[in-house]
Amino acid sequence: MTSRRRAATATAALTCGVALIAGPACTGAAAAEDPDGGEGDLANKSAQQISDDSLHQLVAAQSLRLRTQTSADPTKLDLTLDRAGNCTGAISKGSLGRVELVKRGNQVWMKPDAAFWKSQLPGNEGRDAAEKYKDTFLHGTTKNAFLGNLSAACDLRAFQKSAVPPENPPSGAPSPSATPTLTKGRPTTHEGTRVLPVVKKAQGAVQTLYVAIDGKHYPLKLTAEVDHQTGTILLSNYDTPVSSKTPAPGDTADISVLEDRLQGTEGSQSA
Repeated sequence: MTSRRRAATATAALTCGVALIAGPACTGAAAAEDPDGGEGDLANKSAQQISDDSLHQLVAAQSLRLRTQTSADPTKLDLTLDRAGNCTGAISKGSLGRVELVKRGNQVWMKPDAAFWKSQLPGNEGRDAAEKYKDTFLHGTTKNAFLGNLSAACDLRAFQKSAVPPENPPSGAPSPSATPTLTKGRPTTHEGTRVLPVVKKAQGAVQTLYVAIDGKHYPLKLTAEVDHQTGTILLSNYDTPVSSKTPAPGDTADISVLEDRLQGTEGSQSA
């Protein structure tokens, strides 16, 4: 297993609909003091071994919570998803609005906020729709193009697969000029959990993987920086089942509500 596998997790969120370039570097120099002053059973492992072990935990997970953000794009994910393609959470597009998302099998529900409606529909049309559907989930299946694209973020298997590059690169692919070096930083804490940073620097990019020290050595945070673009992936709630609760029929409307309004807007603009 190569160091490139850990590096691949920096762009794994691409599969989930987010162009993650990578987030702020952390070499451990400014890390908070570790209360126990140690690395636990990671002390006798190399940075490469720690990276590989944590990747194994990521790929083996049946479900997890994924949060992403990047300076290259206003899109933010906060989703709990599983290997069956179910998920619940939210996708935010900054000033373009936020959408709550629920997916069970091929059934998809989305609840846009007011900013979404106003960004999609002009003037009073957007304001009226935002008011009328403020507490309503729009429902359809993955066969609907809009819902299918939106719910692609729920594919945990694709996320895990993208974290593991192929063993054999395509014929003619350039080989790296130098093998990246992984180093261990100082123990710190992330959201109340003790973690050990593993830092990689290569071709102008800096990536830092934060691995849980106690218990299973899950990767909990990945930050990186490249070409002045930053991004972060947060991973948590490993193997916690995705809620099976779906919106009540009385709280839903068919996705055609959105499509009809969008088509009506396009028609009036072309008239």
